[in-house]
Amino acid sequence: MTAPIGSSAEAIAPVPASLEERAHIVAAIAALHADAVDAGARFPIEAVDELSRLGLLSASIPVELGGEGASMLALSGVATILGGACSATGMIFAMHHGQVLSLTRHDSGNPGVRAAVDLVLTDGALLASATTEIGIGGDSRSSGCAVVHTADGTITLEKNAPVISYGRYASAVLATARRTPDSPPSDQVLVVCPADRTRLEPTGEWDTLGFRGTCSPGFRLIATVDSSHILSDDFASISAQTMLPVSHILWASVWLGISESAVTKARSVVRSAARKAIGTTPPGAQRLAELLIGLQSFRDIVAAAARRFDELVDDQEAMASVSTAIAMNGLKIAASERVVELVGKSLVITGIAGYRNDSELSLGRVLRDAYGAALMVNNDRILANNAQLALLQHGR
Repeated sequence: MTAPIGSSAEAIAPVPASLEERAHIVAAIAALHADAVDAGARFPIEAVDELSRLGLLSASIPVELGGEGASMLALSGVATILGGACSATGMIFAMHHGQVLSLTRHDSGNPGVRAAVDLVLTDGALLASATTEIGIGGDSRSSGCAVVHTADGTITLEKNAPVISYGRYASAVLATARRTPDSPPSDQVLVVCPADRTRLEPTGEWDTLGFRGTCSPGFRLIATVDSSHILSDDFASISAQTMLPVSHILWASVWLGISESAVTKARSVVRSAARKAIGTTPPGAQRLAELLIGLQSFRDIVAAAARRFDELVDDQEAMASVSTAIAMNGLKIAASERVVELVGKSLVITGIAGYRNDSELSLGRVLRDAYGAALMVNNDRILANNAQLALLQHGR
């Protein structure tokens, strides 16, 4: 198994720079390797190592636990910067923090869970998740596998997951399962499966159109841990109050970064044309103006969602409400559609230069990545869920 990120015993020294400054440092490294990461469908090790070294993987851990307590708005800003440089790096950052916040917001201090938090804090470890399962489809709120308690006091878990994003590189995988073999599929718990107590048997390869560097093949996960590795809260609460809203906000932030990178190239083409024909309006200027309106709207909806999370973060009832679920699901759908629209319109402006793979203005990689956004928890599934939720919603 590949050595997990942050597996060194040496603690990471604090870095005085702001989150934004550190994000730009990582983004510069990520951008250097983004094309190679995409071409080889390889893990962006250089950028993720830097995320670990600069403390960005522990940024969301609360201050009282020794972390920075970064707000969702701040994490969103980091995800956008990273997404603009390398979508794989951005998505890894986003998915990791969905797991970190699930641990810190939904456990009363179980030793196995706290050990995972401490590993992120001291070693900059990377956390992955396994919430889908063969035979269940993409429904994360249903499990076929179950936690099995053994006579020696340990628990075992076997899960056949169609994807575990960057699973080979994680220090622990957070896996969903039925509470007991007799529990219904919706009675789920979340189990911390450390790399040294978990076997990942690959069941497929990862050769996709986009998001190639997330390295997300299927695995058969086999873990043996003790009961302190089960989070205190049930997964229904974890999903509603944390994992779903955090994932959708940070994913949308990455897709915003992808959009910004494409629009930046489109803008450079129009500016170049304007310099060559001073006194005239370049053909793409009006298209660019329309593009910038769409981009600003995208920024606004992402920022509004992040601020909403920060305002409601301590209100469990509000976070688990039907209105919040509808809003966060709506954000995911809108963002996944907007990124395709903005990158596509940018391609029209850049023309053949953006269409070529051997051009500095190439948009091929980001266009392929953009189309993956609607498939990460399929939009049709989310729309069907929102349709059911809408029937339950009262008032505004």
